[in-house]
Amino acid sequence: MNPLSLSLGGSIPPIGTLTYRHGKKYSYTRSFSTAERICIKFTAPRVLGIDTAVVHCYDDENNVIAVVNGLWVNSYGANDVYKFSLSNTLKPGLYFYTVELSCCCGTLYAHQVANEVHFENTSSNIQLTVSDFKYSAPSDIYGGIIYHIFVDRFAKSGKASKKPGAVIVDDWSEGVPEYPEYPGAFLRNNTFWGGNLWGIIDKLPYISSLGVTAIYLSPIFESASNHKYDTADYMSVDSMFGGDKALRALIKEAKKRGISIILDGVFNHTGSDSMYFNRYGNYGSCGAYQSAESPYYTWYNFTDHPDKYTCWWGIEILPRINPDNPSCREYFVGKDGVIERYARMGIGGIRLDVVDELSDEFVSSIKAALTKYNHSAVLYGEVWEDGSNKIAYGTRKRYYLGSELDGVMNYPLRTGIIEYLCQSKTEKLTYALTDIINNAPKRIRDAQMNLLGTHDTERILTVLGGISSRGKSNAELRVMRMNDTERTNAVARLKAAYTILATLPGIPTIFYGDEAGLEGYGDPFNRMPYPWGNERRDLVEHYQKLGSLRRSSKVYKDSEFALIHLDEKALIFSRAKGKSAYVTVFNNSDDPMEISFTRKFTALINVGGGILYPKNAEVYRTSIDSEILFKFRR
Repeated sequence: MNPLSLSLGGSIPPIGTLTYRHGKKYSYTRSFSTAERICIKFTAPRVLGIDTAVVHCYDDENNVIAVVNGLWVNSYGANDVYKFSLSNTLKPGLYFYTVELSCCCGTLYAHQVANEVHFENTSSNIQLTVSDFKYSAPSDIYGGIIYHIFVDRFAKSGKASKKPGAVIVDDWSEGVPEYPEYPGAFLRNNTFWGGNLWGIIDKLPYISSLGVTAIYLSPIFESASNHKYDTADYMSVDSMFGGDKALRALIKEAKKRGISIILDGVFNHTGSDSMYFNRYGNYGSCGAYQSAESPYYTWYNFTDHPDKYTCWWGIEILPRINPDNPSCREYFVGKDGVIERYARMGIGGIRLDVVDELSDEFVSSIKAALTKYNHSAVLYGEVWEDGSNKIAYGTRKRYYLGSELDGVMNYPLRTGIIEYLCQSKTEKLTYALTDIINNAPKRIRDAQMNLLGTHDTERILTVLGGISSRGKSNAELRVMRMNDTERTNAVARLKAAYTILATLPGIPTIFYGDEAGLEGYGDPFNRMPYPWGNERRDLVEHYQKLGSLRRSSKVYKDSEFALIHLDEKALIFSRAKGKSAYVTVFNNSDDPMEISFTRKFTALINVGGGILYPKNAEVYRTSIDSEILFKFRR
């Protein structure tokens, strides 16, 4: 046994804490609206003998903008509490501050380390994000699940037709994907399994059973490829996916089940085979490749017309466009433009592909156009790092300041969970559960797109149990599968990973088929068809339980989060709202772990461990083999 005692509610850590006040509401976050004065509360051990406490606040260019003396407010046990009030004239932006203490042992500075504050004799900056949100929160999807569908591979219906040049795979379950000889080699991507929007409509009852509140679709605009990241016509839904009629039907039918539709917006490049570029003359329009007189010519950057032009990552079939060009921007966000067209149809939001290659002004204009027809529409961005302080191409992005994104794809959390489960390393998970969470405004934290896998990553089941793909050819990766032992371990880890994901702040995102046990290495092997009739039922049921819990428990919509314990053997965190508190406990060791609570609890979900609940005991115990969720009444 590895006993670990836990008392919900806890006490102030002896080394110190930093909390923040926004008006009359206390918030464990470093992000605030400009509507009211910002107040930082600082708790430190009395044994330090603090004489004075001062906050120095800096802007993003390291200019001092405020020096504030701390005011002692009260004592808490063996600790003293100070507060620092910053002027409400701070505009939305990224700021940093230091806490300087004059005490009996000299001058000390507060250092934020995970959820704790340490005191050292060297200065340390702490991030402060000031936000002023201009639009309603995307509350329609709070507390639910996002289901990410690669349309061609999820489900098919006979209502869509084949396009010229498309190669159809007849065997849904046994078909072999086309793949390049090596990563980056040319591939036409014209092999289709036949999945379409009508097929998604047929499967809405299943999708709903997972607790889904939003479906995020891979690109659906007209294109010759199966992935459709090489857009040919933004104003048309691809005919093989069912066209505009199918999208309208999907929006309508999904809405009946409380599910909104999020589209993938690829607005920084088009396909060379498109009505805008028209390199091969397949469209009736005058494309930029064909003539400098084309209405689309100024969208692109030609160094030697027509054959030399700027491409996305040097890929010739993906010419870059400039959405800051007036006519290009008007096409997307102007009257009757792309955003307005689909917003009128009733979409619930957009995910922006490679958003860091778009200007802040353009992203802001997309948000404005999107919310004109749906005030709670969500705008996500593909960001692989901390979105609060992201720098792209030498520019500090303004994603979280109130007029742009509602969240990003939380890849740091994915990395942290994987390293913790597979290697028992805590550094990256600690970063994801502290810095990533604390740097985000609470509104963004509650809507963050948390994920374990996407169309750009290896399948999460393969990552958690399979052999590394390093040094393997695509021909080898196509046939590589886990053996029974590897798969059993991977499934156990995935259940734990999704339990963690589904109970953290934000919205868990399921890449279609992960919940059914799909495995596969990188693109295109991570995009195999959903295995209808051959699902891993215990996995599906686990996902359904967590989806039901999230839909029925208000605590998972927008409650406070506290990281209680994290080391290589155990992870414990809580979500609390009103009179309810939910605690997630994960045993990351090979031995059973006994945990003691000072309050009665209800076990909600338990995977692999027994429950011991002695009703008349003063301390309530449970033995945990893997992970478990508890509910407390306060």
